[in-house]
Amino acid sequence: MAERSKEQELAWLRTIAGELATQTIARLDETLPWYGNMPPSRRSAVGLVAQTGISSFIQWYENPSATPWIASDVFSSAPRELLRSISLQETLQLIRVVVSVVEDRVAPRSEALREAILHYSRDVAFAAADVYARAAEARGLWDARLEALVVDSILTGESDDELPSRIAALGWHGDGEAAVLVGTSERFVDVDQLRRLARHAGADLLIGLQGTRLVVVLGRMAIPVKDANGAESVPLSFLEIAQRLSDSFSEGPLVLGPTVENLVEASRSARAALAGVAVARAWRNSPRPVLADDLLPERALAGDGLARRTLIEQIYEPLAAQSGELMETLWCYLDNGRSLEATARELFVHPNTVRYRLKKVSEIIGWNATGAREALILQSALIAGSIAQHGARRSSTPRERAVTTKK
Repeated sequence: MAERSKEQELAWLRTIAGELATQTIARLDETLPWYGNMPPSRRSAVGLVAQTGISSFIQWYENPSATPWIASDVFSSAPRELLRSISLQETLQLIRVVVSVVEDRVAPRSEALREAILHYSRDVAFAAADVYARAAEARGLWDARLEALVVDSILTGESDDELPSRIAALGWHGDGEAAVLVGTSERFVDVDQLRRLARHAGADLLIGLQGTRLVVVLGRMAIPVKDANGAESVPLSFLEIAQRLSDSFSEGPLVLGPTVENLVEASRSARAALAGVAVARAWRNSPRPVLADDLLPERALAGDGLARRTLIEQIYEPLAAQSGELMETLWCYLDNGRSLEATARELFVHPNTVRYRLKKVSEIIGWNATGAREALILQSALIAGSIAQHGARRSSTPRERAVTTKK
């Protein structure tokens, strides 16, 4: 008798399946605003999930041992993009609506059916959570691989037309300028902690772990950061951001490359930072993190062509474009051990004149010759520029002679 009763209930459920699906769609439209705002194709996909859920319930009620297969089948009928367009919370709302429609219809007929629909809804909810967890895991793995590819492209400088689209696919919130921070870390890095620290500092990150080398590409967030009072805070410099992230790196050199205009040009900052890491230990008592441009002398001595060009372009050439007395005063000041009196005697001027010229030099190039470390940078620039200038003259002499001979 019990079997006949169950068979009758199954037959009745099959007859009203279409009616339940229609009522569910109507209830979705009435109770869920996000459903009404979806494009027709997505609405159709959501309706398909609801209809499949009703059909799967009937199959489950006939054979409860098929729970795993039926629960997963509910969501396999939906297109993949549906998982990206509705959240887990919205999916649970969808399940609740379907359950309420079915329960309202079957509860008056049989208490056993009512208990069955509640039991089944629990299984479907767990299945939904599992589907979204797997999708999030797959998305996370894909993002990690894409992020590693982007960081590698920045390090090697092998960027192409696809780099901006790859950066956008990662959800990069950086706006405008960027810089690269390079240091060492353990093989397992707390990436979430790094991102939290950066977010609180108003920055976005791209992270690449290559063995024990940790590369972090920094960019300021386009969304203004607000303080506790709700007022927009002053954006931090990249050096200040790097200082906040420094505890996430292991002991050892930590070098911040120069600021570039945008993320696509970050390879120049990365090259400088990598070259700085290789020579950072040569500067005793260097700060941590240290700017790659503060390691220009060590980098130039190690054969870094970018460092030599930076010294020449940022220091030597701007001074050479000024009056010769500024260059001469700087040479004399450095050669005389940064002594104002000795420099003044050699140049036959008053020490205050030397002070004035050195202040002018600092205004032009941004480095102050009176500091020991900056004096080393300036002297390296003068040497590199002088070598480059004399070498250029020697290489041009044969051509000049050939032109003179032809004339």
